[in-house]
Amino acid sequence: MKIAVGLSGGVDSTMAAYLLKKQGHSVVGVTMSLWDGTIPLEYHGQSGCFGPGEARELEKTAEVAKRLGIDYEVIPLAEQYKRNVLDYFREEYRAGRTPNPCVKCNQKMKFGFLIDCAHKLLDFDTFATGHYAQVSDNGRLLRKAVDSTKDQTYFLSRLKREQLSRVIFPLGNLTKKEVKTLAAESGFEDIAAQHESQDFIECEDYAVLFDKDDIKPGDIVDLNGKVLGHHNGIIYYTIGQRKGLGIGGLKEPLFVVKIDPHKNQVILGTKADLYSKSLKAHDVNRLLLDDHVNEGRAMAKIRHGKTLAPATFKIEGDNLYVTFDEPQMSVTPGQIVVLYQDDAVLASGIIDDHFT
Repeated sequence: MKIAVGLSGGVDSTMAAYLLKKQGHSVVGVTMSLWDGTIPLEYHGQSGCFGPGEARELEKTAEVAKRLGIDYEVIPLAEQYKRNVLDYFREEYRAGRTPNPCVKCNQKMKFGFLIDCAHKLLDFDTFATGHYAQVSDNGRLLRKAVDSTKDQTYFLSRLKREQLSRVIFPLGNLTKKEVKTLAAESGFEDIAAQHESQDFIECEDYAVLFDKDDIKPGDIVDLNGKVLGHHNGIIYYTIGQRKGLGIGGLKEPLFVVKIDPHKNQVILGTKADLYSKSLKAHDVNRLLLDDHVNEGRAMAKIRHGKTLAPATFKIEGDNLYVTFDEPQMSVTPGQIVVLYQDDAVLASGIIDDHFT
């Protein structure tokens, strides 16, 4: 086949392209260009998906493509990224929710605009990435990767069946260790050894993405409304946060348990107050779950890295209700809840609220 591979210059996408070429496919690398300089970010050597260091990263990726012996195209998508990821990021924080830009980027950018725009320039049959996941049954069956420690189905759970039907994940049946070993044995030792962690933006302070009017000081209160202190803007807080609250001298630690954008308040409670028995989510994305099935049992994940929790679910219209067998800590509005059956993704939704 003719396959376009989302190339980043990292070991995973490099080995995905390497394996596909070794299998005899015609491979071309494609990369999104997202940076246009309209946001005042200075380059300080920090790695990130968005920032002025992009030019250097694109040069490195072009060199990787050359070493692989494949053609390479850079797809300019800065305007689409601002509208679909950065605007979403700001809107969620302004509304007192915690966004997940990686999930949104996969949904709208990598498996949306990138594929569509690449098709206008290139002739290819399918699209591949270095994600750790497995897909089959015309996009209906999204399964966890063999390497459970690297599984990325949580970040892919918002993709529609139609999107998943036109992609492949060559690394889904390999472990990270096997991928690094393959890289070292194939002449890519330097890429196997490089640091891989990558932030959302090339900056530790997200405030640079917001207008001054978005960041307003307000009160930090307890569950009874008693003022405990003050904050410099709700965008700096998320559910479960303990550090950086500036509240001391109390009998027990306090955590952010709620954010009220209407009152511009950050609400604190004890660790016990962080636990929720159930949640409500919207925008249900069905994958393995048939359209006529609206209730049942599943294993639920409320954040990447969280342990799966047994639960009962019910779908009413576009709303998903999940009740856990045991209360879960830090259920966070704006994050994604993913339902699993064994190693397959049943469905997902965007968390609206949680209940004790």
